[in-house]
Amino acid sequence: MSEHGSKAATADAAHAGETRRDFIHIAAATVAAGGVAAVAWPFVQQLAPAADTRAASTAEVDVSKVPEGSEIRVLIGGLPFFIRHRTPVEIARAKADDHAQLRDPATDDSRLHKMLDGKLNPAILVTSGTCTHLGCVPVGPAQGNTGDFGGWYCPCHGSHYDTSGRIRKGPAPKNLAIPKYDYTSATMIKISL
Repeated sequence: MSEHGSKAATADAAHAGETRRDFIHIAAATVAAGGVAAVAWPFVQQLAPAADTRAASTAEVDVSKVPEGSEIRVLIGGLPFFIRHRTPVEIARAKADDHAQLRDPATDDSRLHKMLDGKLNPAILVTSGTCTHLGCVPVGPAQGNTGDFGGWYCPCHGSHYDTSGRIRKGPAPKNLAIPKYDYTSATMIKISL
């Protein structure tokens, strides 16, 4: 074999050794990463909320059971929510107030969610039951006090909300929040945190 041939053979062997070594390093790193992921997965999973906690963060409510002119209150994850079946007079009053001077402007329709058919159901209003001032729970028709605007009244500091849950008077800076909810049928809603 010539000197040039032996140098080429040595270079080819060295290159093959480097390629084999690179492959072994990549394979070892891949196996190590897979092992780390397999060991870490149970620890990551334990950080997720438990099934009973996830279940407590939603509620399904049959709104057909709420009598017209009244409301029901539900607790989801320890937080209160109001589901109010508004009368035609309350709906008309809320729509008439769309153009009033509002601290936190919102139309009545913007505070409603669409049903499965894509239409709004103005009779059913779902709001958070937490006053936006200091987190108190306002009173409403069930307690016989709807405040100056026919909606809810927070006796702790005097915030008055209208029939759409919009702040109208008192120290509360924002409207009662509208939670995440969807109609699952014509009469059932699912509220989620």
